[in-house]
Amino acid sequence: MRHPAFKTLLFVLTFAALSVAMDSQVLAASTNHTIAKQAIMIDYDTGMVLFEKSAHVKMPTSSMSKVMTAYVVFEALKDGRLRLDTELPVSEKAWRKGGSKMFVEVGDRVAVEDLLQGVLVQSGNDATIVLAEGLAGSEDNFAAMLNDTALKLGLKESHFMNASGWPDPDHYSTAHDLALLAMKIYQNFPEHYYIFAEKEFTYNNIKQPNRNPLLYRDIGVDGLKTGHTEAGGYGLMATGTRNGRRVFLVVNGLPSEKDRAQEGARLIEWGLRGFENKVLFKQGEAIGEAKVAFGKEETVALTVDEDIFITIPSTLRNDLDVTIQYQGPLVAPVKGGQEIGKLIVKIPRGETLEYAVKTQGSVKKIGFFSSLIMKIKFKLGMAQDY
Repeated sequence: MRHPAFKTLLFVLTFAALSVAMDSQVLAASTNHTIAKQAIMIDYDTGMVLFEKSAHVKMPTSSMSKVMTAYVVFEALKDGRLRLDTELPVSEKAWRKGGSKMFVEVGDRVAVEDLLQGVLVQSGNDATIVLAEGLAGSEDNFAAMLNDTALKLGLKESHFMNASGWPDPDHYSTAHDLALLAMKIYQNFPEHYYIFAEKEFTYNNIKQPNRNPLLYRDIGVDGLKTGHTEAGGYGLMATGTRNGRRVFLVVNGLPSEKDRAQEGARLIEWGLRGFENKVLFKQGEAIGEAKVAFGKEETVALTVDEDIFITIPSTLRNDLDVTIQYQGPLVAPVKGGQEIGKLIVKIPRGETLEYAVKTQGSVKKIGFFSSLIMKIKFKLGMAQDY
């Protein structure tokens, strides 16, 4: 127990000298000035959201839903239910489907590898139905598979009614969920990801270009998918890499193809050029110390049990606010690995991140007579250091 004269205070250790910062004006301009109705950008390695706009608002997904269809097909390939050379039959429903097409012929049998290119390069609605029926027996059954998979992936704001993204009031997602899906497909299926970067595909003697406009610009983009419906506007899921960093972008609700291309390129450039990733502290590294009362040592080193890895703008380096908060002084005996407070990282115009702070070592309690003298000092108000 603490002595009656012993006062517990909130100690705050501030790292004012850290040479890491954020340019708040750059962030403010970028987050507030996109004509997309919904948008989000995430750094792949740190998982930090660089900006978002209505990212959790439900929206029509149009052909961006085909990335979800591809995920389920990739899973089937991985667990052996399908092979790339498996040939699936083309039904009349698939052949008759409107919108963008791969131009499969009713009665034909088409290899899964060709169908995936028809879906992801040519955005063929007909190809999605062939895959759905071949894997699940019907498109309705396949939609149920999409929804089950979405739940497993943590896509809590999504619901799918078909394989292609064909307009339906109960078929929707959010920019946040689509970004999470894009990161999962990149992480889990590197062996198939190359399809998203293919710039053209020819089937049935019909050559069609990839509709992703950012693939044709030298900005580091290597996927994923576009979409468009009257209700949803023009949308884009994209990812790009530069100097070892990768970002994922989702925009939707843009008024034209031109706007989609220009806005997508501008935002990807900003995300790749304007930020860098930094390790503030490494797991187990001493990040500060806490005062200890009635201990054989007056302080104990503090640490975190994970790397503190964040994304920051690469311009200014003076505004990052990093503090340690704990109730103290601690009272001996102190055990190693004891959680005593939190590390707070405040990013101007950005996120506030919190991490558990633990003691790095242990501190034994002083002997009876030394403890008695200390208590007397506390009672007389002589222990000013605490």
